[in-house]
Amino acid sequence: TVLAMGAVTAWRLKSGFADYLVARDIERLEQFAALVGASAEQAGGMAALRQTSSMRRLLDEHAERQGLPGRRPGPPPPGDSDGFAQRVQVVDLNGEVLFARPSGRGRPIDAQTAIERPVRVAGQAVALVRMRPSARAPDGVDARFLRSQYRDIALVSAALMLLALASAWALAQRLTRRLRALQDAASRIAQGEFSVRLATGSKQGDEISELERDINRMAEGLQRLESSRRRWLADISHELRTPLSVLRGEIEALADGVRPLSAGAVLSLREEVLQLVGLVDDLHLLAVSDLKGLSCDFQTHDAVLLVDQALRRFQARATAAGLVLSSLSHPATPCPVDWDSARIQQLLGNLFENSLRYTDAPGRIETRLTARDGWVCIDIADSAPGVPAADLPHVFEPLYRADAARSRHLGGSGLGLAICKLIADSHGGRLTALVSPLGGLQVRIELPAQPSAAS
Repeated sequence: TVLAMGAVTAWRLKSGFADYLVARDIERLEQFAALVGASAEQAGGMAALRQTSSMRRLLDEHAERQGLPGRRPGPPPPGDSDGFAQRVQVVDLNGEVLFARPSGRGRPIDAQTAIERPVRVAGQAVALVRMRPSARAPDGVDARFLRSQYRDIALVSAALMLLALASAWALAQRLTRRLRALQDAASRIAQGEFSVRLATGSKQGDEISELERDINRMAEGLQRLESSRRRWLADISHELRTPLSVLRGEIEALADGVRPLSAGAVLSLREEVLQLVGLVDDLHLLAVSDLKGLSCDFQTHDAVLLVDQALRRFQARATAAGLVLSSLSHPATPCPVDWDSARIQQLLGNLFENSLRYTDAPGRIETRLTARDGWVCIDIADSAPGVPAADLPHVFEPLYRADAARSRHLGGSGLGLAICKLIADSHGGRLTALVSPLGGLQVRIELPAQPSAAS
């Protein structure tokens, strides 16, 4: 770009300077024609002027008016470096030469190529001043001026080129340093070093800064996933170890004869096996859903009827546990939805089971169903004990237990709420854990009445 601009500037300067020289010649020619006309009017006409003056005298007077030295024999003076005196003649209207330099007398300048200006006396054109265009390249002061301009253009172009190269080198070094850091961080993350973090400028908004922040976020996400994976494995092994330890202890007691083999002993073993089977089934459901999603059979049902069925199913157990299970503000008319009824019953059953297991007696469990704008909202709230606000965002994580109030010794695998969230996600809805107005935990289920339309 710099070289192109320099070349175009030099070319425009040369052509523009040639135009300037032509314009200057025309201006001088017009001034000379005015001088000849004034001299002729003062002398009494062109014939009288020819008797009293000469071309040399007219050129000397013209030079004096321009502030140039007078004409002398020999080479042209500095003010006439372009040979103006050699290229100009005064001719009459018929083309006969009236005034000319001695070297050009008798040989009129070609009217086809000449530049002409009239000589006027009392407003009438009485003669013509002709000038032969300059055919040679500028020399002298003009040539020195052009050379200095070319030199300045070359120097400025060279300086700009050096500045551009230096700036490009500095920018390339800065960019390549950051790109090498990105490459190194990506390589270390690929090798499992998820603690890698890149330093990012807070005020930088370029694409590399955005990429640095994205890599940091990716590393943080992978680190969280790795931590979750390790915790998941540790929690699963712990959850499996508990029923297996009980089974092992009871079987060893039976084998050593410490405990007699009876129907009660077999029932106890059966309960432990069923608990272990339930845990394994829940783990299998979560694993399969992560691989290919949870399969659902969507059919048209009444949401009010589904909730009432779940309430009736747990009513007796709630009463036996000293809890009041009730429904509030359910719609009096049917609420048609396209849901998988088995999955929704599993979701509601897990939530009621969780409330029954972790709510102190005497207590309350209340449900509320509302429908609006194509969405159905089901709230299940229980009384104390509650869940700390800091733990609410984590209650739907697999094997997560908030505190001792809702701990392992009360039973449960720790996967029920995670499966609830999975079912809600498969229906295009969401689950939210809130602080219950009754003092315990409130779970809000929000599902679209038409999951396919919502998705």
